[in-house]
Formats: sequence, structure tokens, C-alpha cells
Amino acid sequence: MAGAQQNDDGEITDINVTPLVDVCLVLVIIFMAVAPFAVTAGIKVLETRAKAAEGKTTASENVSVKLALDGTLTINGKPTTFEALPQVLLEAITNSKDKMVIVTADAKNKVGQVVTILDTAKQSGAQKLAIMREEAAPAPEGQGG
Repeated sequence: MAGAQQNDDGEITDINVTPLVDVCLVLVIIFMAVAPFAVTAGIKVLETRAKAAEGKTTASENVSVKLALDGTLTINGKPTTFEALPQVLLEAITNSKDKMVIVTADAKNKVGQVVTILDTAKQSGAQKLAIMREEAAPAPEGQGG
């Protein structure tokens, strides 16, 4: 015959790949089943520029939080601190009509501070969150390029 002859007394030299394939297929199925649950939780945020929101809502309908470059924080024009932020935001959101919080920050602000404000707003009952970037001041006449 033209096949390989196998001696029953000799050692087995062929590798059995069937268990390896079975384990790999089971792992693929497990990863496919678990992958949809592995999505990281986050905060859904509307992003816009300051001029885009002008005239859309009144001040009584939303809560405006402004973070200055030096770290000062104001809510609806009233200065506050990060320590008092949860209580002040809770009061402001309770009094707002559509429970929307708009965070205005400079492009050079620390991301951690903005995320802290967004997280605190969400925990205080905000239903909508938006981030606005502080518009850059126009260059005086005759300067800039």
C-alpha cells in the first residue's frame, strides 16, 4: 500500500490538533458573546461652539457652568468652588426647566476639571449635558495675521 505504515509498538509522532482547534473555537465564541458588554460606560455630551447656542434657549431653561482658565468656577453667573459644586448644581438643576447643563471652558483648561463638572452634573440630575468652547478674542486691528 502507498500509505504510511504505523507500528503499534512505536511512539506517536503526529500532533493531534483537534483539541487545540476545539479550545480556540470555544474562546472565539466566548469573546464574541462578551464583547458587547465590554463597552466602556461614558457620558453622552453635546459639543458645540459658543455662538451656535445663542438665542436657542433662555437662561431659565438651562444651567450654565463656566470654568475660567485660572480655575474659577461660576454657575449661572454666581461664583462657587469645586467643594460646593454638588449642592449648587443640584439647586440649579432643580430650578431649571429642561435640566440641561452647559459647561463652557477654555481650550487650555484641564480635562479633569471639566470631566469632574460633567460627572457632578449628571449625578445631580442633569438630563442633558453640553460642552462649549470659549471663543477666542479677536485680534485688535492692525495686529495678527
